[in-house]
Amino acid sequence: MSIEHLEQWSDAQLAEVEEEPYYLPIGDEVTIFDTAYREQLPVMLKGPTGVGKTRFVRAMAHRLGRPLITVACHDDLTASDLLGRFLIKDNETVWMDGPLTYAVRTGAICYLDEIVEARKDTTVVIHPLTDDRRRLRLEKTGEVLAAPPEFQLIISYNPGYQSLMKNLKPSTRQRFVAIDFDFPPPDEELEIICHESGVDRETAQLLVRLGEMIRNLSDSGLDEPASTRLLVYAAKLIRSGISPRRACELAIAAPITDDATVQEAVSDVVTTIFAE
Repeated sequence: MSIEHLEQWSDAQLAEVEEEPYYLPIGDEVTIFDTAYREQLPVMLKGPTGVGKTRFVRAMAHRLGRPLITVACHDDLTASDLLGRFLIKDNETVWMDGPLTYAVRTGAICYLDEIVEARKDTTVVIHPLTDDRRRLRLEKTGEVLAAPPEFQLIISYNPGYQSLMKNLKPSTRQRFVAIDFDFPPPDEELEIICHESGVDRETAQLLVRLGEMIRNLSDSGLDEPASTRLLVYAAKLIRSGISPRRACELAIAAPITDDATVQEAVSDVVTTIFAE
C-alpha cells in the first residue's frame, strides 16, 4: 500500500493482522463466517457496542490470512470517500482509490463499522457488491471492477442504539447474512475479563456480576448498558492499583451516561458489589 493511500484515507485503516487477536467464540459465529466467506456472501454484524464485533472481524481476517480495511462510518462520509477521487499530484490529475475500491482490487476484507452513521446516498454504492454480480462501478473513471473470490464485505451496526432516522434500510439490510452479537454468558465474560486485563478471578467475577446488574437498569433511563469492553477497562484500572469503586466510576458509570440520576443508580450498584 502506498503512502498516498495512507494520507488520503482519513476514515479508514489498512492492517495485516499478523498476530492472532484473542477472541472467545460464544456460538457458531466462526463457522457461519467461514461459510459466508467461502460462498462469497456479505456479512452483517448486529449487536451492542463493546461486545466484540470488531475483535471478531480482526480474528477472522487473521484466520483467513487476508488484509483488513476498516472504515469508521460517520455523517460526512461520502461515496467518494469510499470509492476514490481525482487528485492533483506533481501538476497532474491522478486517480486515487478509496478504501472500498482498494479492497476490491486487492481481494482484501472491507469492514464498514457502524454503517448506519454514513449517509444514505453513500451506502447504496455497496449494493452491487452484495449480490451475485459482486461488481463495483466507478462512475468517475468508467471502470467496472469484478470482486475476486478473496474479497469480503462486512458491515456492523447497533440496532438498539440507532434512532429511526438512522436505521438501516431494508433494501440494504436484506442483502447480508446477519450474525447477532450480544453480551457473553457469565462464564465466558469472566474468561474474557481475566485474559484481557490480567485481573484475579475473584475480582473478575464481581465485575461480571456488576455488568449483569447494570444491564438490568435499562428501564431506569440507561441508553447503553455496561459492555464487556468497559468491564475490561475497569479491571485494568483495578489491576493497576485503582480502588474498585473508583475504577468502576471512571470506566463504567461515567462513560455510559451523563444523567446524574442514572449515574447515582449505577454508583449504588457498584457500592453493593464492591462493599468495603
